[in-house]
Amino acid sequence: MMIFFNMGILVIIMFILGNMIFVSKYKHLLIVLLSLEFIVLSIFFFMVILFSYINFDMYMLMVFLVFSVCEGALGLSILVSMIRTHGNDYFQSFNLLN
Repeated sequence: MMIFFNMGILVIIMFILGNMIFVSKYKHLLIVLLSLEFIVLSIFFFMVILFSYINFDMYMLMVFLVFSVCEGALGLSILVSMIRTHGNDYFQSFNLLN
């Protein structure tokens, strides 16, 4: 019981740190994508702890991982297309009116 509590606190700290990075480093798309992946990883760890605590099947974790991989691939494709069109990954130079 105490191990689940300690791991839960660690996951909450990971989630808060990921959100702080996401909010503070909004200028670069790559850092934003990395912080989103860190948030997804902390949610995955939380689901592992929760499902193992309540003795639930782990099939939902596989579905969650599939969606998180699709989200990461979509983010990287947006990053590559933005770098090809604008030359960098700064949000300041990205203009939607062009």
